[in-house]
Amino acid sequence: MKTRFLARTFAILLFASPLALAKPQNAADSPASQRLTPEQALNLHRISDLRFSPDGARLAFTVSEPPKATNNSQHIWMMDVATRQVRQYTFSEKTDNSPRWSPDGKFLAFLSNRDEFRQIYLMSSNGGDAYAITEGKRNIGSFEWSPDGKQIAFVAPDEPTAAEQKKEKDKDDAIVVDHDNKHARIWILDVATKKVRALTDEKWQVREAQWTPSGDSLIISATDHPESDDDTDRIFSVDTTNGKMSLLFAPKGPFGGIRVSPDGKQFAYIASRVDGPEPTDIYIRSIDAPPTQPSHNLTSTSLDRPMNGIEWRPDGSLMAVAETGFKTTLYSIAVDGSAKIIDNISPNPRAFAVAPSGAIAFVGGTAMAPPEIYLASANGSPERVTHLNSSWDSVILSKPSFFHYRSFDGLEIEGELLKPLDYSGSGAMPLVVLVHGGPTGAWSDSVDTWGQLLAAHGFAVAYFNIRGSTGYGEKFVEMNRADWGGADFKDVMAGVDYLVEQGIADPNRLGIGGWSYGGYMAEWAITQTNRFKAAVSGAGMVDLVAEFETENGPSYDKWFWGLPYNNSEDMLKHSPYLYLKNAHAPILILQGQADTTDPLGQSTGLYRGLKFYGAPAELVEYPRENHGFHEEKHQLDRLNRIVAWYQEHLK
Repeated sequence: MKTRFLARTFAILLFASPLALAKPQNAADSPASQRLTPEQALNLHRISDLRFSPDGARLAFTVSEPPKATNNSQHIWMMDVATRQVRQYTFSEKTDNSPRWSPDGKFLAFLSNRDEFRQIYLMSSNGGDAYAITEGKRNIGSFEWSPDGKQIAFVAPDEPTAAEQKKEKDKDDAIVVDHDNKHARIWILDVATKKVRALTDEKWQVREAQWTPSGDSLIISATDHPESDDDTDRIFSVDTTNGKMSLLFAPKGPFGGIRVSPDGKQFAYIASRVDGPEPTDIYIRSIDAPPTQPSHNLTSTSLDRPMNGIEWRPDGSLMAVAETGFKTTLYSIAVDGSAKIIDNISPNPRAFAVAPSGAIAFVGGTAMAPPEIYLASANGSPERVTHLNSSWDSVILSKPSFFHYRSFDGLEIEGELLKPLDYSGSGAMPLVVLVHGGPTGAWSDSVDTWGQLLAAHGFAVAYFNIRGSTGYGEKFVEMNRADWGGADFKDVMAGVDYLVEQGIADPNRLGIGGWSYGGYMAEWAITQTNRFKAAVSGAGMVDLVAEFETENGPSYDKWFWGLPYNNSEDMLKHSPYLYLKNAHAPILILQGQADTTDPLGQSTGLYRGLKFYGAPAELVEYPRENHGFHEEKHQLDRLNRIVAWYQEHLK
């Protein structure tokens, strides 16, 4: 699979040693306060894709609404920078996202599926009626205005032919794998006439495209081997008049986030340091450099932390967010690789945008404060300018404490602890350990609804960024390569031991849970030790060989294990199914039936094996759901089941 990051909607969080026992938090602290409920846990607005207008006077952004029934809608919102007034800009019943200003600032284009297929819509920047400027029975993936505003380049597959539409209507729709797929390619739209022409050949699959400032070419990532299970994308320059492609570079491993410099002489992108498993470092290269010349890694030495988002500044430097343990930090990075923190940009910036004036808008939040937009003038302190999640203001959340402990081999691990809201301040508590997805994921200082719900129901919750997590350097990421369930599991148990020794965790009331890789670790834990009395596995993995054979995008697992066809012993040795006879703890198994990341067979295989050995297990399948759930009732059911499971078996 490409990634197993655990969505924050589920879990989709001070250094102190020993841990200080905080004053108890309870509902009496405020007459208007309330405990977190599953319904409130879903009532979270998420903010992304911040875009300043060309003059910096307005900010457009996308807001993901809480789920309603089977619908997950998004809308475009707008903020007036001078007055700080925020208003909703689009109101369709479906999804509007990806706001892009025209170069003159008079129009805002965006993607919408309000008429079934996702098309580009145009609207006056002052509001009014939106109208589609593309059409067809296909979904547009992304788009960008040309520098002169006369054209738009977009990424989309070909429309189905009349014969293909007839076959689909007649249910004569057999698919030849790797042959019948329609690949997304580059199209050029003339904004005035709405005429569209294909720029790249249909054999190419294009993932992203950026205009050069001159407007005569695009920098794209593309592959002519989309059937490959390896990372075969390369970086090309494409002439926008005739579609001629010139190879610029072929990075090893996954990459993305291409950004062309303001002078058009360089471009930056985020890629893995060697050949995987995830893009982490910022690279720059000259557009004129020969394809054999390596790109320059800006951040491997100065930061050695995963970088997210790239924005060029007028002076030729870049800005990007670095993941530093549980926190995130905004950096300015010079082309020589020197990096410095941009002061006062807190709490925990994630998505961000920079105005021509130097003002910075960013999405920030903590484990106690849901995401909102903050605005900082050049060299000024940020102020919160949105209140999209104000319904959380009256919700009591458990205040986290951050700590470090030593694992079995002396490696330092960072953790986070949520105490129960009714904790008296003394005595051991029932503890649930939550393991993040990935393994190249990490827990962060952000609201985690799964953990906060458990804290509201009397549980302590522990999060450990074990070896293999991001945010602690490349070497730390690579420490569990071909060793899932090995030293990383020992890190989990060392964290449990630490909390027991501190008098915080009751050794007789321990639970574990997680989603994806976190689900795998829960499954692994109950086959390796009897210390856990309850477990929850969401979209986990019981058989790593079968996982490789059936998942979508196995290049991620290949980086960790190699090919199972040559050597399956290691993958089998680290698969929970070989040890199911040792499992005795009750486990709740949660699985989306349409999951292509960790397919259904992994959970049904786990359940079947546990039934065979008479181990207590319950399997719940959710129709139509993929790796991340979308339907409201399914998300509520999942949260209610999780809390009830731990209550039944740990209390």
